[in-house]
Amino acid sequence: MAPPLGNADANATGNGRHPPGTTRRSLLAGVAALGALGAAGCSRVATASSAGGGDLLDRLKAQGVVRLGIAGEIPFGYIDKDGRLTGEAPELAKAVFKRLGVDRVQPVPTEFGSLIPGLDSQQFDVVSAGMYINAERCEQVIFADPDYQMLDAFIVRKGNPKGLHDYKDVVAKKARFATGTGYAEIQYAVEAGYKESDILVVPDQVAGLNAVEAGRADVFAGTALTVREVVKQSDKAESTRPFAPLVKGEPHVDGGGFAFRSQETRLRDAFNVELRKMKKSGELFRVLRPFGFTRAEMTDMTAKELCRG
Repeated sequence: MAPPLGNADANATGNGRHPPGTTRRSLLAGVAALGALGAAGCSRVATASSAGGGDLLDRLKAQGVVRLGIAGEIPFGYIDKDGRLTGEAPELAKAVFKRLGVDRVQPVPTEFGSLIPGLDSQQFDVVSAGMYINAERCEQVIFADPDYQMLDAFIVRKGNPKGLHDYKDVVAKKARFATGTGYAEIQYAVEAGYKESDILVVPDQVAGLNAVEAGRADVFAGTALTVREVVKQSDKAESTRPFAPLVKGEPHVDGGGFAFRSQETRLRDAFNVELRKMKKSGELFRVLRPFGFTRAEMTDMTAKELCRG
């Protein structure tokens, strides 16, 4: 998810939400349980060779399993109430890696801000969390082309009493602004003129909803998809219409995708080949649709475009 910024990723949409009947506590408990299972195996993946685009793809085929870094964020990658790994990114990973000759995926749960550090320190093979692709992150990892595009939206009190529809409104009306740890929405608010030290940073969209409902914040910013899903649980809050944040004065559309260690270009390129086939056939949309994605969120943008900022 979402969403998050350069070195702030050491804390970091990103993107996420919880379905009806799933509390943040129960979801985190499921994540912890799966984390313990992962720890019972090897706690680190073997270091990849940087020669010839890396050898990770060959090693994954040989071992038959790929370890996915996830952040417990609905609908991008999470553990459901039955303890099953799911979400748009893990389900896409299952489809793509099966095509690449890797039959199993294994979740490695972590906080969103630990995804890039965890990838770099060999704790998992790939980030499978719907991570936004931006210039700062592209200096740290390499990305597959985005599998979705996304606009922003706000969680506000029912009736939107302050009339908050974009970041300029938040600044002009001196609204109490909240967003998630490391979310790209921090940058968008600051660019609009909001003082970063005044931003209420919370763990995720569920905490953001709670902050708005409790009156600790007037608005929580996140991706349009995560926001519209999380407010379904609430009779006190609603989501605003999606909008494109301004970056350098121009409307900006984000895209999210899979991240790989910088040397693993062979794996990234092979992943892209299969992803493009799935886009062309319509299979990608069939995988993502159950998680609330619409055709408006399908994209032909490339990682190269998004890395330029």
